[in-house]
Amino acid sequence: MIGYFRRNHFTPVPEVDPPAELNEMVDQWDLHDGHRRIGSRPRTVDEYFAIEQPLLKPLPQEPFETGRLFTPRVDRYSQITVRTNRYSVPTRLIGKRVRVVLHASHLVVYDKNVEVARHERLIAKGSCRLDLDHYLEALIRKPGALPGATALEQARSAGKLTPVHDAWWDQARKVHGEQDGTRALIEVLLLNRHLAHEHVVAGLATALRAGALTADAVALEARNAAQAEDEPTIGASAPTVPGQPPATVTSLHAWRLAHLPPDTRPLPSVTPYDQLLRSRRTSGSDHREGEAQ
Repeated sequence: MIGYFRRNHFTPVPEVDPPAELNEMVDQWDLHDGHRRIGSRPRTVDEYFAIEQPLLKPLPQEPFETGRLFTPRVDRYSQITVRTNRYSVPTRLIGKRVRVVLHASHLVVYDKNVEVARHERLIAKGSCRLDLDHYLEALIRKPGALPGATALEQARSAGKLTPVHDAWWDQARKVHGEQDGTRALIEVLLLNRHLAHEHVVAGLATALRAGALTADAVALEARNAAQAEDEPTIGASAPTVPGQPPATVTSLHAWRLAHLPPDTRPLPSVTPYDQLLRSRRTSGSDHREGEAQ
């Protein structure tokens, strides 16, 4: 049936993006073919399969790995080569040998048994796919390498580096200087490891409107955006509306105080200390009177 399927569904070759869309189309074609009769046979494909299915052996309990295994060594650029194409991995793995499982549409990189990278598979030979997050630890020490980095351009093309990032970065460089402003952006990008991308973008937009050009301010506003659906946040910023004052960022001290549990303890008292002082004065007076006598 492979030839029949190819001639009827892959001629001409369908144009889809991403590959997951093609998998969904194949599933639909497969279900549709189940209602087809082959030649003059009285039953459909699905009906014949229902008769044969009880005769088949059960599926194995353990999942079967269909990917191809590679064990490349990470080069000095923090990249591995798999079938003429290069993919990035975290810089801490430079010089180490990693395990790669190559699938039809993606590949997964493991350091021992821990997944450290996942990339969409490259089809064209000699291509390169870089994840900017893999280089952040190195870039924060050498921020001057970020503006011309290939990983930065790929992140911008993939939508991970938005115009809001660029606008905040431009203002940060004007205020803090080229290196410190770029380092502040790298610290913001590190927030994506703990916060959702859309929340970080919302935090950047709020901080940019308020003129808060530090990674701490962005982190605070990103957390405010993440909590907005669950509970109203003290001092949370809202989008700028004509006729209203511009957005402001929350003080970190005020945010911490707002999230502390209520303190039901009574206020402290210094009464016991006053009694102790009076006792010392009385005993001192008695001592002096005794010496005078």
